Amino acid sequence: MLFVSSIWTEQKRMAADNTSSVTEFILAGLTNQPELQIPLFFLFLSFYVVTVVGNLGLITLIGLNSHLHIPMYFFLFNLSFIDFSYSTTLTPKMLMGFVSKKNIISYAGCVTQFFFFCFFVFSESYILSAMAYDRYVAICKPLVYMVTMSPQVCLFLLLGVYGMGVFGAVTHMGNVMFMTFCADNLVNHFMCDIIPLLELSCHSSHINLLVVFIVVTTGIGVPIVTIFISYGFILSSILRISSTEGRSKAFSTCSSHIIVVSLFFGSGAFMYLKPPSILPLGQGKVSSVFYTAVVPMLNPLIYSLRNKDVKVALKKTLSRRIFS
Repeated sequence: MLFVSSIWTEQKRMAADNTSSVTEFILAGLTNQPELQIPLFFLFLSFYVVTVVGNLGLITLIGLNSHLHIPMYFFLFNLSFIDFSYSTTLTPKMLMGFVSKKNIISYAGCVTQFFFFCFFVFSESYILSAMAYDRYVAICKPLVYMVTMSPQVCLFLLLGVYGMGVFGAVTHMGNVMFMTFCADNLVNHFMCDIIPLLELSCHSSHINLLVVFIVVTTGIGVPIVTIFISYGFILSSILRISSTEGRSKAFSTCSSHIIVVSLFFGSGAFMYLKPPSILPLGQGKVSSVFYTAVVPMLNPLIYSLRNKDVKVALKKTLSRRIFS
């Protein structure tokens, strides 16, 4: 009798899997405590305003000042564009969740948000590795810097950056498209991300998790190895510099990039390279907030406050506007 009952239960579950379909999702958001919704709304709204102003301001400065038209700032220009874009992909929907009773997103909207999120995150990983390579050439091979980092080489590296962005986005989206979702459509997150979507899948997700691990390792592991190798050579070159002033100058040209790399990859690895059993999704949300809202806000501040060229460009641009 128990055996017949279990078969009947399994048949009902399979029938539900085959007949039900999800056309929209409900995003749970950061917290379910009502008293925190409005304070969090204004907090993340301020983050987003600083992100937009900082990154668009840096893009404008680099575009308007010819002395910044060199490879280092070419990549920084694209980093600011990527930070602005993926923050804009996620933050407005997050803000809506703080002021609405139900933060509903359509299936197509969820997949679209997830695609662009993956595209820009993968692109950021590889633009940071391209910037590390640029610093390696600048410090280790300064006499051939302009030849090695020619416009053609920079363009080739940029195509590789966005090509890997497309690879990561298409692979992850394909993973999601092959999932079957049942009646439960509550996404325990403030955005459409792969881990909470896997939790809603009707079927076993071991293969999906393996695909996620492989793709994320490619997106995080390869750039990290590239960055470590670049900075290994950079450190070796710096230690061979005899003067203290020369060492200090060499370190200062890399310090901003090292801070940005540590913030981005540290929070990303904490979220995606640990099994869900070790990292509860609630803690994962905090990590996600850090690299989706805080890091894009901090990047332009780090590069502007610690960079003399950017400060000079800002003063020149402001003085031109005042006199005009």
